[in-house]
Amino acid sequence: MKLHLTHVGDKNVVTGYGHDHVMVNRRRYDRSLVILPERLIENWEVRAFSSLAREHIQFLASLGVEIVLLGTGERLRFPDPSLLEPLVTAGIGYEIMDTHAACRTYNILMAEDRKVVAALILG
Repeated sequence: MKLHLTHVGDKNVVTGYGHDHVMVNRRRYDRSLVILPERLIENWEVRAFSSLAREHIQFLASLGVEIVLLGTGERLRFPDPSLLEPLVTAGIGYEIMDTHAACRTYNILMAEDRKVVAALILG
């Protein structure tokens, strides 16, 4: 699916996605990644939902954001609540959703100048 968003300057925008990829600023990514408005972390080490660990969530908590969107792949899956404890301790809001919903939500929040990160699991 292609997404269209009004011009948002030089920020990272999800411009499309499919069952096995995400496009950021019209560039295709086939591996898990982390998207912030001004930063892109390619090849996030989370290769599958089953490999999500506390240290991955701790990393997201260290990014200085107010909300974390965790895209869990093609379907919505909830991680063990103990994995999310670093976000709760830091007072960071989070939403768990499938990766495509996380892409759409990221674009909305980013366009509102929110401090948001989308951590997208592809695989």
